Formats: sequence, structure tokens, C-alpha cells
Amino acid sequence: MILDGKALAKRLSVSLREETAAFTAKHGLAPCLATVLVGDDPASAVYVKAKRKACARNGFISKHIELPASTTQDELLALVHELNDDAAVHGILVQLPLPDQISDRVIIDAMDPAKDVDGFHPESIGALVLKRHCFVPCTPKGVMKLIEESGIDCSGKQAVVVGRSPNVGLPAALLLMQANATVTIVHSRTPEDVKKAVIGAADILVVAVGRPHFVKGAWIKEGAVVIDVGINRLDDGRLVGDVEYDTAAERASAITPVPGGVGPMTISQLMANTLQAARDAVAP
Repeated sequence: MILDGKALAKRLSVSLREETAAFTAKHGLAPCLATVLVGDDPASAVYVKAKRKACARNGFISKHIELPASTTQDELLALVHELNDDAAVHGILVQLPLPDQISDRVIIDAMDPAKDVDGFHPESIGALVLKRHCFVPCTPKGVMKLIEESGIDCSGKQAVVVGRSPNVGLPAALLLMQANATVTIVHSRTPEDVKKAVIGAADILVVAVGRPHFVKGAWIKEGAVVIDVGINRLDDGRLVGDVEYDTAAERASAITPVPGGVGPMTISQLMANTLQAARDAVAP
């Protein structure tokens, strides 16, 4: 089974548009997402453009700010505080990575958690650990939505997450554990023999390391579900994931394509988080 995130995101967008239209009609305002792009990184520009197009598609207001690569940390902090105080803005997304002179963590920490639709703020991550209301990081949320909508039951399964980043790997592990899977995390310090053995035992495998073909198809357990979060551009221009797709697809029962798997689901869940932020803002 090909886990087609592009097709699922398109289906989810139908109900999201309906919910957005109902919200706008009731409250006289549309959900607003502010996107901030610092510098001229081509990949970041592509990602932000996709998010702005999703806003237009779903009836959201898109407020976009572009800043030069020379922007100082204090200047960006001032903008974040301004957006925090703007009642017309429901969600804030500062596209990462930022230029070297700006700390990602300082900027994320400065955001109002109620507008942190990326789900990166420490309060958001803490609430996720405690299973309280929060904005779940969009990529792992999209991974879980793809799994659930495909009819895959995580309960009692051996799940392995490759990668431990606070934005993807760690929250993905938490969400899988909350879905009653038994979870193991493989990371850069995991010995090679242990890494292969653990990956080879996975019923559900989520890979998010940003290295092309890091996981070999031959390591995959027969019948495993493989979720490849990575997207890497090779020298010949091809886009590939973190998993060796062709060989893995022969062994897996379900697998995400790259591109067209997790990426569209990430944007889909960003829109869902922004709508929720707008609802929270008008709640009595």
C-alpha cells in the first residue's frame, strides 16, 4: 500500500475549507497565518510559498513578511513580539533555519504559545508530553494522521523512530507511544549493529534524519509500515527520502513515497493548527 499523503491532504482540505467558511461566517474574520522568511534560502522560500498557497486554498488570510539575511536577532524578536500582540494574527510561523546570527531557540521561545502553530514552543512540547491541549508539531501530527487514515493500528506494535530532533523525532515517538505502540528511538550514537537490529524489528518505522538512503531496504522487516519523513536532493536533481525506497517497497506492507508522502500532510496539519488557534482566540 502506498501511503499517499498528497491525496489524503487533498481530501482533508475539503472538510477544512467547510469548517473555515463556517468559522468566518460566524465570527466575521478568517484565520490568519503570519509567515516570516529571513534571508534568501531557496528551499525555505519554496516551503513558505507552499504554505501561503495552502492558506489561499483554504480560505485563510496569509500575512507574509520577508526580511534580509542581515536581520539581527533583536530585529526579528521585535517583529515576533509585534505579531504576538496583533489580535488579527492567529498563527505565527518563522521559517527555519535562520541565519547564523539568530538563535532558532531564542525566537521560538519568544512566540506566544497560543500562536505557535508549528508546535515548537517549550510549552507546546511540555503539554504534548502530558497529553494536554497543545499544538502538535505539524510533521509528526501529519505522520500520525496518515497512519490513522490508512487504517493502521499502532496498538501493541513495535515502533521505531530514526532521529531524535525536538521538532520531528521526539514528538513522533511520543505520539506513537500515546497510540499504545512500544517505541524505540535510534539516533546518531546508536551502534551500527544495534541500529540495524532495532530497525529490522520494527512493525512501524518512522525515519527522519535528513540523509539520503540512510536506511537500507534490506534492513526492513517483511510487512513493516515505513514512513519516510526525509526529502533530499541528489546531485542529479532527483528527490529521494531517508529510506532506500525500491528495496524497502518490496518488503514493506505500506510505505510513503518521496515526494508526495509526509510533506503534504505537514502543510495540511499546519492549516488545521491555524484554524484551531483562531477558534481558541475567539473562545469565551
